[in-house]
Amino acid sequence: MISTNDLKNGITIEVDGAIFVVMDSQHVKPGKGAAIVKTKLKNLRTGAIIEKTFNAGVKVATARIEKQLMQYLYTMSDTYYFMNMESYEQVELTKDQVGDGYKYLIENLEVYITFFDGEVLGLDLPDKVSLKVTHTEPAVKGNTTNNALKDATLETGLEVRVPLFIDQDEVIIVSTEDGKYVSRA
Repeated sequence: MISTNDLKNGITIEVDGAIFVVMDSQHVKPGKGAAIVKTKLKNLRTGAIIEKTFNAGVKVATARIEKQLMQYLYTMSDTYYFMNMESYEQVELTKDQVGDGYKYLIENLEVYITFFDGEVLGLDLPDKVSLKVTHTEPAVKGNTTNNALKDATLETGLEVRVPLFIDQDEVIIVSTEDGKYVSRA
């Protein structure tokens, strides 16, 4: 149990049977009445973000979240297979659990799988991944405006905008946060 006064970003709590991670919390003392704590919470099962207000000092249950480093193996239909590198135990995730993360999954990529009481909640991707460009148009000579970009399709099917100097079969680094080109690998 933790007091609502001690809620900070990143803490996981259990409220009404749902598991949330605290994204933001503010302690508010209105002119009259008791102090309150306004929070912004992300549901770890559904991904929904809600705002919830607690009375200051009220106890809420903490949720023990476990993260395990696992390696992505392969996909079959809509099931994604991961393996724990220490125990060689395999975990299956559905397309819903993987979410948009499938755009960055390549063989042998190491990710963190999040668990709560043995239940798989989802995966945390690395901040950046290296992906091969499978298709892009050649640069047009004379098109040298500042920061000129062109479309590129990567090995996972992800489409990004890249600088003109990037060619097909090059490996580039992409941010998993916003899906944008970062640099050459």
